[in-house]
Amino acid sequence: MPLPALTPLAASLPETVPFIGPETVERTRGIRFRARLGANESSFGPSPAVIAAIAAAAPESWKYCDPEVFDLRQSLARHHGVGPDEVSVGEGIDGLLGHCIRLFAAPGDVVVSSIGAYPTFNYHVAGFGARLHAVPYHDDREDLDALLAAVRETNAKIVYLANPDNPMGTWWDADAVTAFANALPETTLLLLDEAYGEFAPPGTMPPIDTGQGNVLRLRTFSKAYGLAGLRCGYAIGAAPMIDAFNRVRNHFGVASIAQAAALAALADQDYLASVVTMTAAARERIETMARANGLIPLPSATNFVTIDCGADGPFAQRILDALAGLGVFIRKPMVPRLDRCIRITAGTDAMLDVLEAALPEVLALAPR
Repeated sequence: MPLPALTPLAASLPETVPFIGPETVERTRGIRFRARLGANESSFGPSPAVIAAIAAAAPESWKYCDPEVFDLRQSLARHHGVGPDEVSVGEGIDGLLGHCIRLFAAPGDVVVSSIGAYPTFNYHVAGFGARLHAVPYHDDREDLDALLAAVRETNAKIVYLANPDNPMGTWWDADAVTAFANALPETTLLLLDEAYGEFAPPGTMPPIDTGQGNVLRLRTFSKAYGLAGLRCGYAIGAAPMIDAFNRVRNHFGVASIAQAAALAALADQDYLASVVTMTAAARERIETMARANGLIPLPSATNFVTIDCGADGPFAQRILDALAGLGVFIRKPMVPRLDRCIRITAGTDAMLDVLEAALPEVLALAPR
Protein backbone atom coordinates (compact mmCIF):
# COMPACT_ATOMS: atom_id res chain seq x y z
CA MET A 1 0.00 0.00 0.00
CA PRO A 2 1.58 3.32 -1.01
CA LEU A 3 1.99 5.86 1.79
CA PRO A 4 2.71 9.60 1.80
CA ALA A 5 6.45 10.16 1.85
CA LEU A 6 8.16 11.46 4.96
CA THR A 7 10.32 14.52 4.67
CA PRO A 8 13.99 13.69 4.13
CA LEU A 9 14.76 14.87 7.67
CA ALA A 10 12.03 12.73 9.26
CA ALA A 11 13.03 9.74 7.14
CA SER A 12 16.61 10.03 8.41
CA LEU A 13 15.60 9.81 12.08
CA PRO A 14 15.27 6.62 14.13
CA GLU A 15 11.88 5.60 15.44
CA THR A 16 12.73 6.01 19.10
CA VAL A 17 12.06 7.91 22.28
CA PRO A 18 14.78 9.27 24.58
CA PHE A 19 13.73 7.09 27.50
CA ILE A 20 12.33 3.61 27.94
CA GLY A 21 9.52 4.07 30.44
CA PRO A 22 9.09 1.76 33.43
CA GLU A 23 5.70 0.79 32.02
CA THR A 24 7.42 -0.51 28.88
CA VAL A 25 9.84 -2.56 30.99
CA GLU A 26 6.94 -3.99 32.99
CA ARG A 27 5.08 -5.00 29.83
CA THR A 28 8.18 -6.46 28.19
CA ARG A 29 9.37 -8.43 31.21
CA GLY A 30 5.96 -9.31 32.60
CA ILE A 31 6.74 -7.82 36.00
CA ARG A 32 5.38 -5.10 38.29
CA PHE A 33 7.87 -2.78 39.94
CA ARG A 34 7.61 -2.59 43.72
CA ALA A 35 9.98 0.38 43.92
CA ARG A 36 9.87 3.00 41.15
CA LEU A 37 13.25 4.65 41.66
CA GLY A 38 14.45 5.44 38.16
CA ALA A 39 12.58 8.39 36.66
CA ASN A 40 13.47 11.13 39.20
CA GLU A 41 9.82 11.75 39.96
CA SER A 42 8.82 12.91 43.42
CA SER A 43 7.47 9.80 45.09
CA PHE A 44 6.21 12.10 47.85
CA GLY A 45 3.59 13.39 45.43
CA PRO A 46 1.91 16.79 45.20
CA SER A 47 0.62 18.70 48.19
CA PRO A 48 -2.92 18.13 49.49
CA ALA A 49 -3.76 21.63 48.27
CA VAL A 50 -2.74 20.61 44.76
CA ILE A 51 -4.85 17.47 44.86
CA ALA A 52 -7.81 19.58 45.96
CA ALA A 53 -7.16 22.05 43.12
CA ILE A 54 -7.08 19.21 40.60
CA ALA A 55 -10.37 17.86 41.91
CA ALA A 56 -11.93 21.31 41.73
CA ALA A 57 -10.71 21.87 38.18
CA ALA A 58 -11.80 18.47 36.85
CA PRO A 59 -15.51 19.31 36.29
CA GLU A 60 -14.44 22.29 34.15
CA SER A 61 -12.21 20.19 31.89
CA TRP A 62 -14.84 20.31 29.14
CA LYS A 63 -13.51 23.82 28.47
CA TYR A 64 -10.37 24.61 26.52
CA CYS A 65 -7.54 25.80 28.71
CA ASP A 66 -6.46 29.44 28.81
CA PRO A 67 -4.05 29.59 25.84
CA GLU A 68 -2.17 32.52 27.42
CA VAL A 69 -1.71 30.66 30.74
CA PHE A 70 -2.35 34.09 32.21
CA ASP A 71 -2.88 33.35 35.91
CA LEU A 72 0.08 31.00 36.19
CA ARG A 73 2.41 33.39 34.35
CA GLN A 74 1.35 36.19 36.69
CA SER A 75 2.04 34.04 39.75
CA LEU A 76 5.38 32.82 38.45
CA ALA A 77 6.41 36.39 37.66
CA ARG A 78 5.62 37.50 41.22
CA HIS A 79 7.39 34.46 42.66
CA HIS A 80 10.60 35.14 40.74
CA GLY A 81 10.49 38.93 40.72
CA VAL A 82 10.22 39.30 36.95
CA GLY A 83 7.60 40.57 34.54
CA PRO A 84 4.82 38.31 33.19
CA ASP A 85 6.15 39.01 29.71
CA GLU A 86 9.41 37.38 30.82
CA VAL A 87 7.80 33.99 31.51
CA SER A 88 6.59 31.37 29.05
CA VAL A 89 4.85 28.18 30.19
CA GLY A 90 5.02 24.93 28.23
CA GLU A 91 4.61 21.16 28.41
CA GLY A 92 7.46 20.61 30.85
CA ILE A 93 11.09 21.42 30.11
CA ASP A 94 11.00 18.71 27.43
CA GLY A 95 8.46 20.69 25.41
CA LEU A 96 10.27 23.97 25.95
CA LEU A 97 13.56 22.47 24.73
CA GLY A 98 11.90 21.57 21.44
CA HIS A 99 10.59 25.12 21.05
CA CYS A 100 14.05 26.53 21.78
CA ILE A 101 15.73 24.43 19.12
CA ARG A 102 13.05 25.30 16.58
CA LEU A 103 13.36 29.01 17.37
CA PHE A 104 17.10 29.47 17.66
CA ALA A 105 18.88 26.70 15.69
CA ALA A 106 18.17 26.32 11.99
CA PRO A 107 18.82 23.03 10.18
CA GLY A 108 22.58 22.60 9.98
CA ASP A 109 23.37 25.00 12.84
CA VAL A 110 25.67 23.72 15.59
CA VAL A 111 24.40 23.18 19.12
CA VAL A 112 26.77 22.31 21.99
CA SER A 113 26.08 19.99 24.90
CA SER A 114 27.88 17.34 26.98
CA ILE A 115 28.28 13.68 26.05
CA GLY A 116 25.79 11.85 28.22
CA ALA A 117 23.72 14.88 29.22
CA TYR A 118 19.92 14.95 29.11
CA PRO A 119 19.00 12.89 26.01
CA THR A 120 15.71 14.63 25.27
CA PHE A 121 17.69 17.73 24.31
CA ASN A 122 19.64 15.69 21.75
CA TYR A 123 16.35 14.23 20.48
CA HIS A 124 15.03 17.70 19.67
CA VAL A 125 18.33 18.80 18.14
CA ALA A 126 18.15 15.88 15.71
CA GLY A 127 14.42 16.33 15.16
CA PHE A 128 14.82 19.89 13.92
CA GLY A 129 17.91 19.18 11.83
CA ALA A 130 20.55 20.98 13.89
CA ARG A 131 23.99 19.46 14.47
CA LEU A 132 25.09 18.36 17.93
CA HIS A 133 28.66 18.96 19.07
CA ALA A 134 29.21 17.28 22.43
CA VAL A 135 32.14 17.42 24.85
CA PRO A 136 32.99 14.92 27.62
CA TYR A 137 32.27 15.36 31.30
CA HIS A 138 35.24 16.04 33.57
CA ASP A 139 35.31 14.57 37.08
CA ASP A 140 31.63 13.66 36.69
CA ARG A 141 30.63 17.28 36.10
CA GLU A 142 29.78 19.11 32.91
CA ASP A 143 33.03 20.74 31.78
CA LEU A 144 32.39 24.49 31.56
CA ASP A 145 35.76 25.26 29.98
CA ALA A 146 35.29 22.60 27.32
CA LEU A 147 31.73 23.73 26.60
CA LEU A 148 32.91 27.32 26.16
CA ALA A 149 35.77 26.26 23.91
CA ALA A 150 33.38 24.21 21.78
CA VAL A 151 31.01 27.16 21.44
CA ARG A 152 33.82 29.39 20.21
CA GLU A 153 35.25 26.73 17.91
CA THR A 154 31.94 25.91 16.23
CA ASN A 155 30.17 29.31 16.44
CA ALA A 156 27.33 27.43 18.13
CA LYS A 157 23.86 28.92 18.18
CA ILE A 158 22.91 27.20 21.47
CA VAL A 159 24.75 25.67 24.41
CA TYR A 160 22.89 23.47 26.90
CA LEU A 161 23.87 23.23 30.55
CA ALA A 162 21.92 21.47 33.31
CA ASN A 163 22.75 22.76 36.78
CA PRO A 164 22.32 20.67 38.92
CA ASP A 165 23.14 17.99 36.41
CA ASN A 166 21.24 14.97 35.18
CA PRO A 167 22.39 12.15 35.12
CA MET A 168 25.29 12.71 37.55
CA GLY A 169 23.63 14.89 40.22
CA THR A 170 26.69 17.14 40.42
CA TRP A 171 26.59 20.93 40.21
CA TRP A 172 28.47 24.18 39.78
CA ASP A 173 28.06 27.15 42.11
CA ALA A 174 26.34 30.32 40.98
CA ASP A 175 29.61 32.23 40.45
CA ALA A 176 30.91 29.59 38.04
CA VAL A 177 27.66 29.50 36.07
CA THR A 178 27.52 33.29 35.90
CA ALA A 179 31.12 33.48 34.68
CA PHE A 180 30.33 30.87 32.04
CA ALA A 181 27.27 32.80 30.85
CA ASN A 182 29.19 36.07 30.73
CA ALA A 183 31.98 34.51 28.67
CA LEU A 184 29.65 33.27 25.93
CA PRO A 185 29.34 35.18 22.66
CA GLU A 186 26.22 37.34 22.63
CA THR A 187 25.02 35.36 19.61
CA THR A 188 25.03 32.05 21.53
CA LEU A 189 21.95 31.17 23.57
CA LEU A 190 22.54 29.50 26.94
CA LEU A 191 19.77 27.07 27.83
CA LEU A 192 20.22 26.74 31.58
CA ASP A 193 18.17 23.74 32.71
CA GLU A 194 17.42 24.14 36.41
CA ALA A 195 14.90 21.33 36.78
CA TYR A 196 16.49 20.24 40.08
CA GLY A 197 17.16 23.72 41.41
CA GLU A 198 14.81 23.45 44.39
CA PHE A 199 16.96 20.62 45.79
CA ALA A 200 20.29 22.40 45.35
CA PRO A 201 22.30 23.90 48.22
CA PRO A 202 22.32 27.68 48.70
CA GLY A 203 24.62 29.45 46.29
CA THR A 204 23.93 27.11 43.37
CA MET A 205 21.37 29.17 41.44
CA PRO A 206 22.54 32.49 39.98
CA PRO A 207 20.21 35.45 40.55
CA ILE A 208 17.72 35.80 37.71
CA ASP A 209 18.79 38.56 35.33
CA THR A 210 16.41 38.99 32.41
CA GLY A 211 18.62 41.80 31.15
CA GLN A 212 21.02 39.16 29.84
CA GLY A 213 19.41 38.53 26.48
CA ASN A 214 21.18 35.30 25.58
CA VAL A 215 20.19 33.27 28.66
CA LEU A 216 16.98 31.28 29.12
CA ARG A 217 16.35 29.68 32.52
CA LEU A 218 14.23 26.53 32.41
CA ARG A 219 12.26 25.35 35.46
CA THR A 220 9.64 22.67 36.05
CA PHE A 221 6.81 21.49 38.28
CA SER A 222 7.77 17.86 37.57
CA LYS A 223 10.38 17.37 40.27
CA ALA A 224 10.09 19.01 43.68
CA TYR A 225 6.45 19.98 43.16
CA GLY A 226 5.48 16.39 42.30
CA LEU A 227 3.61 17.05 39.04
CA ALA A 228 5.60 15.02 36.52
CA GLY A 229 2.46 13.47 35.05
CA LEU A 230 0.83 16.82 34.28
CA ARG A 231 3.62 18.26 32.10
CA CYS A 232 4.13 21.86 33.14
CA GLY A 233 7.37 23.80 32.98
CA TYR A 234 8.42 27.33 32.24
CA ALA A 235 11.14 29.50 30.76
CA ILE A 236 12.37 32.82 32.18
CA GLY A 237 14.24 35.30 30.01
CA ALA A 238 14.26 38.66 28.32
CA ALA A 239 10.81 39.68 27.08
CA PRO A 240 11.71 39.60 23.34
CA MET A 241 13.09 36.08 23.76
CA ILE A 242 10.01 34.95 25.66
CA ASP A 243 7.68 36.58 23.14
CA ALA A 244 9.28 34.46 20.41
CA PHE A 245 7.73 31.34 21.96
CA ASN A 246 4.35 32.59 20.77
CA ARG A 247 5.52 31.91 17.21
CA VAL A 248 5.84 28.16 17.70
CA ARG A 249 4.32 26.98 20.98
CA ASN A 250 1.23 24.79 21.27
CA HIS A 251 -1.17 27.38 22.62
CA PHE A 252 -3.46 24.73 24.11
CA GLY A 253 -0.57 22.57 25.25
CA VAL A 254 -0.80 23.20 29.00
CA ALA A 255 -4.08 21.68 30.11
CA SER A 256 -6.42 23.55 32.44
CA ILE A 257 -5.91 20.95 35.16
CA ALA A 258 -2.14 21.35 34.87
CA GLN A 259 -2.47 25.13 35.14
CA ALA A 260 -4.66 24.84 38.24
CA ALA A 261 -2.31 22.30 39.83
CA ALA A 262 0.78 24.41 39.17
CA LEU A 263 -0.88 27.50 40.66
CA ALA A 264 -1.74 25.58 43.83
CA ALA A 265 1.75 24.02 44.00
CA LEU A 266 3.47 27.38 43.69
CA ALA A 267 1.30 28.78 46.48
CA ASP A 268 2.17 25.95 48.88
CA GLN A 269 5.82 26.69 49.58
CA ASP A 270 5.60 25.04 53.01
CA TYR A 271 4.86 21.71 51.37
CA LEU A 272 7.69 22.27 48.90
CA ALA A 273 10.06 22.79 51.84
CA SER A 274 8.88 19.53 53.41
CA VAL A 275 9.54 17.64 50.17
CA VAL A 276 13.05 19.09 49.98
CA THR A 277 13.66 17.91 53.56
CA MET A 278 12.28 14.41 52.89
CA THR A 279 14.33 14.19 49.70
CA ALA A 280 17.53 15.08 51.54
CA ALA A 281 16.83 12.35 54.10
CA ALA A 282 16.16 9.82 51.35
CA ARG A 283 19.37 10.81 49.57
CA GLU A 284 21.31 10.28 52.79
CA ARG A 285 19.77 6.85 53.22
CA ILE A 286 20.70 5.86 49.65
CA GLU A 287 24.25 7.09 50.21
CA THR A 288 24.52 5.05 53.42
CA MET A 289 23.08 2.02 51.65
CA ALA A 290 25.59 2.36 48.82
CA ARG A 291 28.58 2.58 51.16
CA ALA A 292 27.35 -0.39 53.17
CA ASN A 293 27.44 -2.42 49.95
CA GLY A 294 30.90 -1.28 48.85
CA LEU A 295 29.66 1.28 46.31
CA ILE A 296 30.55 4.96 46.05
CA PRO A 297 27.76 7.58 46.06
CA LEU A 298 28.52 10.82 44.24
CA PRO A 299 27.62 14.13 45.91
CA SER A 300 24.14 15.13 44.75
CA ALA A 301 22.18 18.39 44.54
CA THR A 302 19.14 16.68 43.02
CA ASN A 303 16.40 14.24 44.01
CA PHE A 304 18.53 11.24 43.06
CA VAL A 305 21.92 9.77 43.90
CA THR A 306 24.32 8.59 41.23
CA ILE A 307 26.40 5.68 42.46
CA ASP A 308 29.80 4.62 41.16
CA CYS A 309 29.69 0.81 41.02
CA GLY A 310 33.47 0.58 40.91
CA ALA A 311 33.80 -1.34 37.66
CA ASP A 312 32.60 -0.86 34.09
CA GLY A 313 29.38 -0.24 32.19
CA PRO A 314 28.44 -3.91 31.72
CA PHE A 315 28.76 -4.50 35.46
CA ALA A 316 26.51 -1.54 36.24
CA GLN A 317 24.03 -2.80 33.65
CA ARG A 318 23.95 -6.22 35.31
CA ILE A 319 23.07 -4.54 38.60
CA LEU A 320 20.29 -2.55 36.91
CA ASP A 321 18.87 -5.64 35.20
CA ALA A 322 19.05 -7.75 38.34
CA LEU A 323 17.29 -5.09 40.39
CA ALA A 324 14.55 -4.94 37.77
CA GLY A 325 14.09 -8.68 38.17
CA LEU A 326 13.48 -8.10 41.88
CA GLY A 327 10.95 -5.35 41.23
CA VAL A 328 13.22 -2.30 41.56
CA PHE A 329 13.24 0.20 38.69
CA ILE A 330 16.37 2.35 38.36
CA ARG A 331 18.28 3.89 35.46
CA LYS A 332 21.91 4.53 34.60
CA PRO A 333 24.04 6.78 32.39
CA MET A 334 24.73 5.04 29.10
CA VAL A 335 27.87 6.68 27.69
CA PRO A 336 31.41 5.40 28.39
CA ARG A 337 33.01 6.61 31.65
CA LEU A 338 29.66 7.66 33.07
CA ASP A 339 28.15 4.22 32.44
CA ARG A 340 30.03 2.70 35.40
CA CYS A 341 27.31 4.30 37.52
CA ILE A 342 23.69 3.62 38.40
CA ARG A 343 21.19 6.32 39.39
CA ILE A 344 18.61 5.96 42.17
CA THR A 345 15.75 8.37 42.85
CA ALA A 346 15.09 9.52 46.39
CA GLY A 347 12.00 7.47 47.17
CA THR A 348 9.68 6.86 50.07
CA ASP A 349 10.76 4.74 53.02
CA ALA A 350 8.72 1.80 51.68
CA MET A 351 10.45 1.99 48.30
CA LEU A 352 13.89 2.26 49.87
CA ASP A 353 13.11 -0.73 52.12
CA VAL A 354 12.63 -2.79 48.95
CA LEU A 355 15.90 -1.50 47.51
CA GLU A 356 17.79 -2.10 50.75
CA ALA A 357 16.72 -5.74 50.76
CA ALA A 358 17.42 -6.29 47.08
CA LEU A 359 20.79 -4.59 46.66
CA PRO A 360 22.98 -7.01 48.65
CA GLU A 361 21.31 -9.95 46.93
CA VAL A 362 21.99 -8.45 43.51
CA LEU A 363 25.62 -7.58 44.25
CA ALA A 364 26.29 -11.08 45.54
CA LEU A 365 25.21 -12.50 42.18
CA ALA A 366 26.69 -9.83 39.84
CA PRO A 367 30.26 -10.76 38.92
CA ARG A 368 32.61 -7.83 38.36
